[in-house]
Amino acid sequence: MPVVNTGRFDINYIQEGDGEPVLLIHGLAGDHTAWLPQVAALKDRYRVIAFDNPGSGNSTTVAKPASTADLAEATLSLMDELGIDSAQVIGRSMGGAIAQHMALKAPERVRSMALAASFARLDPLGSQVISNLQQLLKWRASWAEWAPHAVFLFVSSGFFNANPELIEKITALVSDESRDMVSYDHLATACIEHDVLDRLGEIRTPTLVMGGRYDPICSMTTQNWMMERLPNAELAVFEGSSHFFLMEEAAKALNTIEHWLAKNNA
Repeated sequence: MPVVNTGRFDINYIQEGDGEPVLLIHGLAGDHTAWLPQVAALKDRYRVIAFDNPGSGNSTTVAKPASTADLAEATLSLMDELGIDSAQVIGRSMGGAIAQHMALKAPERVRSMALAASFARLDPLGSQVISNLQQLLKWRASWAEWAPHAVFLFVSSGFFNANPELIEKITALVSDESRDMVSYDHLATACIEHDVLDRLGEIRTPTLVMGGRYDPICSMTTQNWMMERLPNAELAVFEGSSHFFLMEEAAKALNTIEHWLAKNNA
């Protein structure tokens, strides 16, 4: 897979398809593979780019503290290296926080923005959840021990109970001991410290806010905070889902994204 240097970080990425660029930014505990279903669905109509955030997958580790603004700078540099002047951006969780900084710093480069289970500032519950997971990893230093304490926070109780084999598969994926714990710690802190709530009024970029009704990490409180402040935003609520609604209500989520991209296509 190709890697580009963005200054501070080397970033591993994939791109498929032709047409208007669509940039996919994953969340705290993932890597570019979280987007493979969306890449497969969109590549026939768009140039789709998915990448490993610094500290994830095969990109550079985050050995020192880094903010979501730092990650936005790296993402804009990736766009430079790929010759992308502007793109529609979809960010899930931490990826949406990164997208917000991109829209604030370089609005001309973000044609539209979809924030999937994301936040402009975590509410007290979301902050506590991330802090607890961060602390657990420090205590035990084992992804295999961390994973069972995390996975049930990502999906609704109904989905968890109805899909034991899939839950087992997800647990195994996030139990991968090759994942860098120092990077996770720094990026978790970046999420907790991310706060652009009072600057959202500056963002004129068309924005789709997507929230899971039962999400304890990026709750409906955080979604409503964004909707109250973003001047050009629409809201899509996934009534039966939690943080992973892109998987829990996959068909509806993909249809929502496809409609949004078509609506804002150049």
